[in-house]
Amino acid sequence: MLHCRWFLRHFRIGESLLSIDGSYGEGGGQIVRTAVALSILTHTPIRITNIRANRPIPGLRPQHYTAVSCVQSMCHAKTEGLSIGSSTLTFDPGIIIPGSYRFDVSTAGSITLVFQTCLLSALTIPAPITITLKGGTDVRWAPSWDYFAHVFVPLLQKIGIKTDVYLLNRGYYPTGGGEAVLTIHPVQNLQPFRVIDPQIFSEIKGIINIANLPDHVSTRMKHAAMKAAMKHHLQSSIKVDAITGIVVWSVSDETILGADVLGERGVTAEQVGENATAQLLREITSGATVDHHAIDQLLPYLAYAPKGSACLVRELSNHADTHMWLLRQFFDVNFELSQQQDIIRIVVK
Repeated sequence: MLHCRWFLRHFRIGESLLSIDGSYGEGGGQIVRTAVALSILTHTPIRITNIRANRPIPGLRPQHYTAVSCVQSMCHAKTEGLSIGSSTLTFDPGIIIPGSYRFDVSTAGSITLVFQTCLLSALTIPAPITITLKGGTDVRWAPSWDYFAHVFVPLLQKIGIKTDVYLLNRGYYPTGGGEAVLTIHPVQNLQPFRVIDPQIFSEIKGIINIANLPDHVSTRMKHAAMKAAMKHHLQSSIKVDAITGIVVWSVSDETILGADVLGERGVTAEQVGENATAQLLREITSGATVDHHAIDQLLPYLAYAPKGSACLVRELSNHADTHMWLLRQFFDVNFELSQQQDIIRIVVK
């Protein structure tokens, strides 16, 4: 009898599944992570097809499987096709249960991408939820830990989303071994993010991450970043921590701009420091009020918040275009884009 009730429930839901084309636009794992999070947030059963169809290795990869598995266990969702390599995923969400959870992303899978999936899923929780993750904190193709903690999380706070983040250990490719904690608090008053006036940025802050390298590498990277900031009459305060890479950010009265660069073979410490600062300076001098990486990550929250959010961005990535398309599948929302000289104005309606 229990089996029959489960079957009938899924037969009825199957008739009203929201279908998502996983190959649309950028066509990467972002569609899967965001669609599943929005499924939970809006209580909408979904079926994602053609997952990463145009990628060299199509289907769900381990990092996507882990992100979906984490939120599945938090809300006791029913799934079909949740396996590595799967090209189709059906996700029937439950309600996220507050409390404490612990997951292992395994190897160097990105902790920040899993945290983003969990955070977006949990905007309607009635009590706090704490998630401890093991995996990679600073890996390629994902926001670094310091960008997540010093740029993305403070931007969310400006629209009324309160979180606490703690870094316990760094973890990087290929071994991972990092560990971090995210506590999400119930949202009391979500508000639009509207920053369209010129901002004043007077200081660049940053963290240099160096692991298993001589001290002079971090010193050279730091001096290169500070020198680039001084050319634009900006003060700088840059700390040294523990993995190869640098994150820099600048705060105005209303917003935060950031940039991060991971080190790599054949690129000098000076180049890494200069590149990160140059990226941030391009954002500042363009007149942007949200940097081009942050806007992609913020769009789901702006769509969910009361309408009226507006900001200025230097450029929109393929990720951002795909996100806007995906958000229209779940919300009655429109993104009005207008080019103003060298800046793009985005208004959420």
